[in-house]
Amino acid sequence: MSIKKTAACALVAALGVTTLAACGTEDVRDAAGKSGAPAPKTVTLVSHDSFNASEEVLAEFTKQTGLTVKVLKSGDAGEAVNKEILTKGSPQGDVFFGVDNTLLSRALDNGIFVPYEAKGLDRIPAELRLDKEHRVTPIDAGDICVNYDKKYFADRKLAPPQTFDDLAKPEYKNLLVVENPERSSPGLGFLLGTAARYGDDGWADYWKKLKANGVKTVDSWELAYNQEFSGSVGGKKAKGDRPLVVSYASSPPVEVLYSEPQPKEAPTGVSTGTCFRQTEFAGLLNGAKNPEGGKKLIDFLISKKFQDDMPLQMFVNPVVKDATLPELFVKHGVVVEKPQTMAPAKIAEKREQWIQQWSSLVLK
Repeated sequence: MSIKKTAACALVAALGVTTLAACGTEDVRDAAGKSGAPAPKTVTLVSHDSFNASEEVLAEFTKQTGLTVKVLKSGDAGEAVNKEILTKGSPQGDVFFGVDNTLLSRALDNGIFVPYEAKGLDRIPAELRLDKEHRVTPIDAGDICVNYDKKYFADRKLAPPQTFDDLAKPEYKNLLVVENPERSSPGLGFLLGTAARYGDDGWADYWKKLKANGVKTVDSWELAYNQEFSGSVGGKKAKGDRPLVVSYASSPPVEVLYSEPQPKEAPTGVSTGTCFRQTEFAGLLNGAKNPEGGKKLIDFLISKKFQDDMPLQMFVNPVVKDATLPELFVKHGVVVEKPQTMAPAKIAEKREQWIQQWSSLVLK
């Protein structure tokens, strides 16, 4: 759910800014402890590439616990989950962050997490706590939505699309770029959004219309948003020519935050009738070398300190009830009143079938 830190780093790179902390991937972990060895001084967080937190917040965790957080980034969410499945029982780290509701059943069914009920869990709305066994803890929420380039549509005096139905209309032919749902979390969320909107019997026909209307598919959000999309800083530099892209309702604040000078209004908008609600989770990995440190880290991820920091680090919404959104996020983000949703059991039942069917329809 979220433009995430990948977006921020890509924009920073596009703007030539070099001062944003933690944009690189830190491939670090401790050697396995042995019986009688000193207590570990680090805890390793495995995540997708979009995880980020400010240095002062991670320093606060170290102050509280004596532990240093090491971050191991493992690609897009789907790729990162698959890597943990392959290393089940001998994980790359202690905690995994970034599995969302579109992929949750895959992770749980493969047993990569062990139960842990985080301290402060009662501050998170019950509807976000999807696993009653507490193998995962909700960390953030957001909406996957089509974004549009305001200037493109204003210059042509063309109203931007607002709904799924609009995207298939002839006036928007050859304008939309989406991500492959087999490889990309936003791509999968958008596919599930169309399935929720049109049902088991209608979503495939809808995608046939999108294909006939010139939809373009790329493998990742990074390629779609920062190469193909004409409305982003990166897309402008890459001469992207698609003014519609699958991204997040929280994408516009990124364009404001990392523009010099900052515009009074975000240059991109959100088609609020195309959204799918996404929740991301963290869990204690089965076979973690530092499980006690992992539990402390999960507790910290839902602390007010971390949750308040998160919106402008990963461009997602906090999940705890006492979190405070920053002014820029409130001003330029978009609140989606009625996103598409889908029960985890339905996603688990249909996900692989729908992905295969989508590939046959769209990629061939």
